[in-house]
This record gives sequence, C-alpha cells and structure tokens, in this order.
Amino acid sequence: MEAVSDELEFVRPQRHAVMITHRKGGGLQTSVVTAVAGRDGQVWVWSRGSTAKIGNLRRDPRATLCVVDDDWHTWTHVDVTIEIVPQPQALPLLEDYYRLRHGREHPNWDDYRRQMLAEARVLFRATPTRVFHPPRD
Repeated sequence: MEAVSDELEFVRPQRHAVMITHRKGGGLQTSVVTAVAGRDGQVWVWSRGSTAKIGNLRRDPRATLCVVDDDWHTWTHVDVTIEIVPQPQALPLLEDYYRLRHGREHPNWDDYRRQMLAEARVLFRATPTRVFHPPRD
C-alpha cells in the first residue's frame, strides 16, 4: 500500500473529482464529487443517502475516481474499492472529512452534525487498487 499511498500525493491538494460507478444494467454512472486524501492511503468522498451512486456501490463496490486540478488540466486516475460508512458511524468521520477538506474546524459543530444527519450523509472510504498518472507535459 505504501507505493499506492505515495502515488496519491496528487490527491492531497486537489478536491475535484469525477466518480464512476457501475449501474445494475451494466452501464456507467458518473458523479462530480469532492474527494480528500483520508487516512491510511484512502480517498474519502461524502454523499447524501439518497443518491444513485450509493445503490450502485452497494451492488458493486468498485469505482473509479478521476481526480483533477483546479484548471481541469492535470489529472490522476484512481481505481478504488468503496466501503460505505452509514449513519451514525459516519458522523465522526464526516467531521474529519470537513477538517481535511477545509483545513480548519467547523464554526458550529452542532449545526454541522444536525445537517449531516438530516441529509443522511454517508462517507465513502475508497481504497485504491490502481493509480494511473497520464504523461505530464
């Protein structure tokens, strides 16, 4: 995992990503997401509890993240296996997600927690299985 973790250094300063999951009928579903470099070489993504990607990932935990820079010019392809962390177990991880994403504490954690519960937010812990960096100019 160390080599994959090293390759994920591109993800750390980035936030923009496109997640690709597998639909029941075999097609692909894409979602624009905010990804952060989590712990232990994982990439973390959050989602509302009612999205199509959650149903897709419950059937098939494989996904792909295309993580891009702010200009959408430089990117990294990351194949992952997703673990869905539901409420209430997700709540402390969503707090960590906020800290990683924003680099600071939330101004009102009680409001944040209420919002996460009301939206049934889950956390995806994405474990990379393959990382591909395209040639850089």
